[in-house]
Amino acid sequence: MDISEFSTDFFSLAGRNAIVTGGNTGLGRAFSLALAKAGADLLVASAVEDDGTTRRLVEAEGRRMEFLRCDLTEEGTPRQVVNACAESLGPVDILVNSAGVCHIAPAEDFDRTRWDPMLEVNLTAPFELSREAVRHMVPRRSGKIINVASLFSFRGGQGSPAYAATKHALAGFTKAYCDELAQHNIQVNALAPGYFATRITETTRSDPEASRRVLEHVPAGRWGEPADLMGATVFLASRASDYVNGHVLPVDGGYLVR
Repeated sequence: MDISEFSTDFFSLAGRNAIVTGGNTGLGRAFSLALAKAGADLLVASAVEDDGTTRRLVEAEGRRMEFLRCDLTEEGTPRQVVNACAESLGPVDILVNSAGVCHIAPAEDFDRTRWDPMLEVNLTAPFELSREAVRHMVPRRSGKIINVASLFSFRGGQGSPAYAATKHALAGFTKAYCDELAQHNIQVNALAPGYFATRITETTRSDPEASRRVLEHVPAGRWGEPADLMGATVFLASRASDYVNGHVLPVDGGYLVR
């Protein structure tokens, strides 16, 4: 492509179909709305019942949203999710593996009852969903997979070894799939959010000392807002990132440089 051919249309997702797991709560809602604002129709798959908020936001953009409540760790569910997208919207163009869980406990108390569910949701489910999506993407020589990693893909994970382990593994999985699928014009990347103002960080943010410790490590000097992830999401889902592959993109206000 000659540089004169590039245009902002490369960021458009018009006519694209996207699956967003966990896309009706937390950061997942921001991913869903970002894709809708760029023109994509959505299938949101989540273990959490939908209260209609995400649907209203998506439909306000003139886009369509289908919702499937499901347990992504159940055998056969990832194929069901991908097939549901194909049947209701059309072939999956974009997969955002956003659903995740994080249990916290001291190392001596962090047993298999915490470890196993986190591996199933945070790592095995994205693998199974990606494998099913690729069955649709390879024949069409087109597709975008965005895994939601974390700063803990780069760092330790005090209080949650399973979270750090799964997020490190998800970064490795992203690179492995890129290495194999780039030849089919499929881009596999990951977003690594930093410290964001969401429900799961309420306890830390409400503790002045704990919040201070976090913010002292963030050059931007503030907690991230879900909207801060939306531009990066559209970029990785669009033609504008067709030569970006196997990358783990931190969106962290500069946390990792300090």
